[in-house]
Amino acid sequence: MLCGLGGRWLRLLPALQPRTWGPSLALASVGSSERPLFPVWAAASVSAFAPGDASSWYEALAASAPVRGAEEVLLGVHTATGLPWWGSILLTTVALRGAVTLPLAAYQHYILAKVENLQPEIKSIAKHLNQEVAIRANQLGWSKKVARLTYFKNMQRLVSELYVRDNCHPFKATLLVWIQLPMWIFMSVALRNFSMGAAHSEAGFSVQEQLATGGVLWFPDLTALDSTWILPVSIGVINLLIVEIFALQKLGMSRFQKYVTYFVRALSVLMIPIAATVPLSVVLYWLCSSFMGLSQNLLLRSPGFRRFCRIPLTKSDSDTPYKDVFAAFCAKFISRK
Repeated sequence: MLCGLGGRWLRLLPALQPRTWGPSLALASVGSSERPLFPVWAAASVSAFAPGDASSWYEALAASAPVRGAEEVLLGVHTATGLPWWGSILLTTVALRGAVTLPLAAYQHYILAKVENLQPEIKSIAKHLNQEVAIRANQLGWSKKVARLTYFKNMQRLVSELYVRDNCHPFKATLLVWIQLPMWIFMSVALRNFSMGAAHSEAGFSVQEQLATGGVLWFPDLTALDSTWILPVSIGVINLLIVEIFALQKLGMSRFQKYVTYFVRALSVLMIPIAATVPLSVVLYWLCSSFMGLSQNLLLRSPGFRRFCRIPLTKSDSDTPYKDVFAAFCAKFISRK
């Protein structure tokens, strides 16, 4: 899941970088405002415990209302369906991905497509603004620093006007991150609570006993670790596939985007030993979530599905996205000598 988010951040970077700011032909000074990095509810939840105490931090998270809500969701699905716990975890993951993250991902692609379609207009206006600033700098004797600052302030103001006009500010595309990442954390902690018998519900201990016999195939005990490493390695492979599929279709990445790609690749590999140290119930959830993330990314490349979601056509869209991915994969990993 984290690697899926890494790919999305890479898609957002070009839209959020200052060079894509668009301009208007009037020069004005615009102040910048900073957005908070965390939602208000997140800041409130972490203020209840000592900042330097990791144990206290995790205990507060494990006992928090969102984690209790995740426990109730898991128990509700298990009780309503009568499925074994491995089936309940799988069904819950699919349901949450389909009902929550897929619509948000489609909305993210909708916003990014509109931002991409704005780029020709932004570049045209930027060219004229650059010329106008140069003329004013010569007339008024501005230094290069003043001229550059004036240019960027007006670019920021005018691109904001374009985003307001088309209702497509790139920050809206980050909504998926703010929903999906906390959901992934809360579900993971809830399953760990169940596996450790520390769930904050009346059925906590009985659920631990059920998980001990609620697995399937080579992992019948969902409270144990995966000694075979099959599931942890599968998580790493799927996450790497998500990153590589994005990287294969992204041409001309900036240096910073390349660094982010390398970081997400390293994170994908790091998830393998981490997954080998947590209960199998959590690992199974991570595997299902990663697989759904891969499926979701492939689905959102389908021209038919994009039309269904009313995602605008862009210059980078392809009528044969899957053939393009396969051809790029073969050229990079198979045909290379």
